[in-house]
Amino acid sequence: MPHLLALDQGTTSSRTIVFDERGAQIAVAQQEFEQHYPKPGWVEHNAEEIWESQLATMRSAIRRAKVQASDIAAIGITNQRETTVLWDRRTGEPLYRAIVWQDRRTAELCDRLRADGHNETFHRKTGLLLDPYFSGTKIAWLLEHVDGLRRRAENGEVCFGTIDSWLIYRLSGNTDHLTDVSNASRTLLYNIHELDWDDELLGILDIPRAMMPEVKPSAGRFTELDRGLLGADIPITGVAGDQQAALFGQACFDTGMAKNTYGTGAFIVMNIGEKPASGEGVLTTLAWQLEGQPAVYAMEASIFIAGAAVQWLRDGLGLIKTAAEVEDLAKAVDDSGGVYFVPALTGLGAPHWDPYARGTIVGLTRGTTRAHLARATLEAMAFQTRDGIEAMQRNANLDLKELRVDGGAVKNNLLLQFQADLLETPVLRPKVVETTALGATYLAGIGADVFDQASIRSHWQLDQRFKPAMDRSERERRYHEWRRAVERSKGWIESS
Repeated sequence: MPHLLALDQGTTSSRTIVFDERGAQIAVAQQEFEQHYPKPGWVEHNAEEIWESQLATMRSAIRRAKVQASDIAAIGITNQRETTVLWDRRTGEPLYRAIVWQDRRTAELCDRLRADGHNETFHRKTGLLLDPYFSGTKIAWLLEHVDGLRRRAENGEVCFGTIDSWLIYRLSGNTDHLTDVSNASRTLLYNIHELDWDDELLGILDIPRAMMPEVKPSAGRFTELDRGLLGADIPITGVAGDQQAALFGQACFDTGMAKNTYGTGAFIVMNIGEKPASGEGVLTTLAWQLEGQPAVYAMEASIFIAGAAVQWLRDGLGLIKTAAEVEDLAKAVDDSGGVYFVPALTGLGAPHWDPYARGTIVGLTRGTTRAHLARATLEAMAFQTRDGIEAMQRNANLDLKELRVDGGAVKNNLLLQFQADLLETPVLRPKVVETTALGATYLAGIGADVFDQASIRSHWQLDQRFKPAMDRSERERRYHEWRRAVERSKGWIESS
C-alpha cells in the first residue's frame, strides 16, 4: 500500500512523518536546530542547517518506518511561514541567514511605509498589514544591507523563498524555484485577488520580480525529489504554510469552520469560502487551492507568543524544568490571583499589531507565587485567542459554532477548559493533534490521487469536547481586566 511522507519544517525543529494511505502515523523523526538572536528583536536561522536537519529526519523516518523510499507515493511539505531566505540561483548557497517570522528589525520601515500612505494599498491587494512579520520588508532589508545583493538580484542571480521554496529547491537538486498560493499570500507581495505577484507592491519595496518563485496550487504536481537524496524519484504533490495545512488537516472545509493551533505562537484560522473578505485587525489569506479548482480563502488572527511563553518560564525564569510541568503547577491555585501576563515578548500580533509592545505582568502582590504566574501564562493563550476570534467574527460576519484545536499545548486540559469558558463556545480536541503534518499529507495525497476531501472528512475523530461552564459575569470581568493589562503593554518601546 502507498505511504506518504510529510516534511514539517517548524520554527525550532524539523520533522518528518511517514503516514499510511489512511492518514495514520507510522514513524516520525525530529531534529532541533539553533536559534540566533544577534540583536534585540532580531531572530535568525541558518538555512543550510534547516536543510540538513530536514534531510536527516527524512532518512531517519523512512528507516524507522521500515519502508523503502520507493514505497513513498508522494511528499507533502508544510513550513514555518514568512521566514525569508535568499540564495544563489546557481549554487544554492544561502546569501544571509534566514530572517525569521518573529523578527522585528523592519518595524521602522513599516512605519515609513504607513506614513507614506501605503498601508491601504498593501491591505487591499494582499489581505495583510504592514508589519515586520511578513516577508516583503525582510527582503527589502536584505537588499539594502547586504553588499552587492541588489545588483545580483537585478541580474537574476538571487532567489527569494519562504522555507517551502528553499526546501523544494534543494530537494529538486537546485533546479525548481516554486511555492504554493498559501505561502505566497504571506509575503506582502502576492495579489490574492489576481493570484499573481503584484508589480506595484514589488515596486514600492523595490524588489526585483526575477527573485520571486513560480506559484502553484497547494495540491498538484510540483517537482520530483532528486534521486540521489533517497534513491527514488518521489513526486512532491502537496505544499502549504503550517497554519493553512493545520486548517486542512482539521477538515475545516466548510465556510465558518475554524481552528486554533497552540504552538510557538497561536494561529486562529477560519475558512471564509471562495471570496476574500477584508478585516480590521485580522488578516485575509489564501487557505489553499486544489489543482483545477477555485482558491479557498481564510481569515486569520496571528498571535506571536503562546507556547513560547511557557518556554520562557522554563528557560528564562527557571520556574519549571519541563514545559509539561506547567499544568500541574497552574492547578496548584484556583485562579491567577489577579495576575495577568501579556506575553508581548516580540510585540503584539492580531488584532493589535503593535511591534513596540513588550511583555507585561500586572496585578502582582506579596501573595503572588510561581503557580499564579504559571496559571496567568496559560490563561494568556486563551485571552489572546478571544481577542483574535472576536475581531474575526466582527469582520467576517460569522458566528463561531465550535473551535477545533491542535498543537503541542492542547494536551493541557486546564487551558482548553478555560478557553471554552472564555469564548462561551465548545472547544474540540481531535484524536490526532499533529494536524499540520497531517494537512500536508492530505494535500500531497490529493495531489497523488490517494485521498479526496470526503475521505479526509471521515478521518477526523473527536478526542474530547470542552463545554463552557464559567458564569458570564465572571468571564466578562476577567476579560475586561485582561484588556486593561494589554493597554499597559502597548507602545512600550516608544514610551521609553
